[in-house]
Amino acid sequence: MITSSSRSFSHRSWLMNLFCLLIIVTSSLQVGNSALVASPPSLKKKINARDGLVYVWISPGTFEMGCSEGDHDCSDGENPRHSVTITKGFWIGETEVTQAAFDGVFPQTLQNRFEGPEHPVDSASWDDAKAYCDAVGMRLPTEAEYEYAARAGSEGPRYGPLVDIAWFSANSHGQSQVVGRLSKNDWELYDMLGNVWEWVNDWYGTYKKEAQTDPQGPSSGYSRVLRGGSANLGFSSVRVSARLAANAESRGGSDYFGFRCAANEPVSW
Repeated sequence: MITSSSRSFSHRSWLMNLFCLLIIVTSSLQVGNSALVASPPSLKKKINARDGLVYVWISPGTFEMGCSEGDHDCSDGENPRHSVTITKGFWIGETEVTQAAFDGVFPQTLQNRFEGPEHPVDSASWDDAKAYCDAVGMRLPTEAEYEYAARAGSEGPRYGPLVDIAWFSANSHGQSQVVGRLSKNDWELYDMLGNVWEWVNDWYGTYKKEAQTDPQGPSSGYSRVLRGGSANLGFSSVRVSARLAANAESRGGSDYFGFRCAANEPVSW
């Protein structure tokens, strides 16, 4: 004989089984959606034996370059926003070039403001940066490559909460800091914002609204470009689209100038 308590237990058991099934299905859908929407890129890293620094492979892709949508701190030089396609993957430094790495290639040639072997070079001219990258079998990244790598898929003005990812005036005491201590972006690159401005290869020029493929910047000019902002700047100035123009001989003055290297094809490391 089936009692009312038996029927009640059977009903509860059926509901419990249904609830468990719903959890399993929902979890499966979430995993599937995560894999489709937020799948991280496959990362490859390599150490360049010439300077001992780690370099990360960046896959080709398309992104919107320039002033991020909704960013009200942009200067005229960050507009118009435009589509850029990077057709060739490239290696780029996981961190800014450190003073120890630079001294290993060109001993005692730079007078840095904030000295320390694991601090970034902070008083480099564009000529210094190019000479170093050439010496280790690499080159300076293009401006488009730099922003593409810094964004790592992010469309906002910063790839994370600034206090977590960048040394700037609110957390740096106005000084450059040891590289790689804060959170990395989704391509596992450190300090793509803040710490020191970073030289790129391009001459400074105005943007065009038309879509571009592998832009190299103007063929000539008066100033070179730096990206990323530095430790002495405020929140509004440290953004992925921010640009600074300086002559190639400048070492920064009141700003901090460093760099990181890049390369398309594997070099003889």
